[in-house]
Amino acid sequence: MSRRIGILGGSFDPPHVGHLALAQAAHSELALDVVHIIPAAQAPLKDSVPRASSADRILLLRLAFDLYSWAVIDGREVARGGTSYSIDTAREIHAENPGDELYWILGADQLARLHLWREAAALCALVKFAVLVREGEEAKVDTTLATLATVVHLKAPPVNLSSSKIRQALAAGRSTEKALLPAVSDCIQARNLYRI
Repeated sequence: MSRRIGILGGSFDPPHVGHLALAQAAHSELALDVVHIIPAAQAPLKDSVPRASSADRILLLRLAFDLYSWAVIDGREVARGGTSYSIDTAREIHAENPGDELYWILGADQLARLHLWREAAALCALVKFAVLVREGEEAKVDTTLATLATVVHLKAPPVNLSSSKIRQALAAGRSTEKALLPAVSDCIQARNLYRI
């Protein structure tokens, strides 16, 4: 019997409650058997490298998703090193799970940039896209991929947070209580992460 597998990639620098909400929404609404949470070594469409080390980001993700048996913190991209391309990861997971349905979980802002991803057409053939849309946004794919991409909309209310703003708040000593899970916040403080 085939399984339904979710894939949530990102820098997770740091992981916040919005990432958790996105994974939870996809898991419950799509009846996913497992969700691979995959931190990137280096996201191809970001100019800056992650502030926290790969080891620290994986630790923070383990703390963030500790209570969720369906979540697998998957370090394949950081182990691979270099620029992390979604198509490489999708091909690996597809080869490991032949016959299973793969859902790439992302926000509407990333879906709009899908045509900029490496081998986007090939990625569309391997996965369906589970998209969470923020208020005022539309989940649209570039016309070049409109007939290739299968898009499923998640209904859960999106959490409007950004890791870059959280890093700024941490550097300035401002509260991040509503943005970070307590275990993640405690670990960031203990390891003195994101200080300027």
